[in-house]
Amino acid sequence: MIVVTGAAGFIGSCVAQHLYRSGYRDLALVDDFSKTEKAGNLVGLEECARIPRNEFVNWLTENHMKIQFIIHLGARTDTTEFDKSIFDELNLNYSKDVWHRCVEFGLPLIYASSAATYGGGELGYDDRHQIIPDYKPLNPYGESKNEFDKWALKQERKPYFWIGLKFFNVYGPNEYHKGRMASVVFHAFNQVKKTGQVKLFRSHRPDYGNGEQKRDFVYVKDVANVIMHFVTHRNGAFNGIYNLGTGRAQTFLDLANALFHSIDEQPNIEFIDTPADIRDKYQYFTEATMDKLKKTGYSEPFMSLEQGVKDYVQKHLDKGFAPF
Repeated sequence: MIVVTGAAGFIGSCVAQHLYRSGYRDLALVDDFSKTEKAGNLVGLEECARIPRNEFVNWLTENHMKIQFIIHLGARTDTTEFDKSIFDELNLNYSKDVWHRCVEFGLPLIYASSAATYGGGELGYDDRHQIIPDYKPLNPYGESKNEFDKWALKQERKPYFWIGLKFFNVYGPNEYHKGRMASVVFHAFNQVKKTGQVKLFRSHRPDYGNGEQKRDFVYVKDVANVIMHFVTHRNGAFNGIYNLGTGRAQTFLDLANALFHSIDEQPNIEFIDTPADIRDKYQYFTEATMDKLKKTGYSEPFMSLEQGVKDYVQKHLDKGFAPF
């Protein structure tokens, strides 16, 4: 049995679907299943076990002999939430409980970190362990992820195989429930369908033009492929924390143009002020260094932003928000 936490959420549901379609049918899905807006993400996985999030740690203690792998993707991911106690409970302490039981029961673990740990990028986007304690995230979400990374590296007792993945700007199907925190691709598509126009944040820094802010946008289908790589290549020599982006930063203008191209329309872009509540916490550039991941033997090419947006729009968004 493979356990996926956060299994009703965006990345977790895509990973669960990918595992299931790849022949891994004995899955235990962990989440808060009372949130009905996520129900569509689990279509096709009805035969899989479902474990409520608040019961999982005790369930794991009782059922560990049945489990072959834990993929821990459940987290509070709202970068506009500033109540640190929420992140301490859901992202930090909960993850420590999962870690301790993986150690105790000899279970391999993949867990989700985030590029939000890098803060403003003053120290670059290097996933070497030595630099991780020096990063200064810009919000409590990023802080919670970095605190867990630091904690994990300090532990004398670790799972025999463990991988932390720093997700960069992930977009793709099954994010439909995320509201404000859904990707720019998702929001831009909805804007175009409603108004014929895309709104992008204006730059509030002199060194970046409007729409020229850059991010490392990574398609969720590539994320699922990387996780599958580690599920099937459990080499303890690779234990550690890795970036998961494409290694290529592209602008929000690139994103908007790719969207218009995918629906065969001429670009129509308006620039608006970045909301005041996130303006001083806004990342203007992210780009993953990917050499470390490649050294584990992962050699599949990542989709470019243009390829990913086209796939997302034409196979999912344009088909009534079709799932992964």
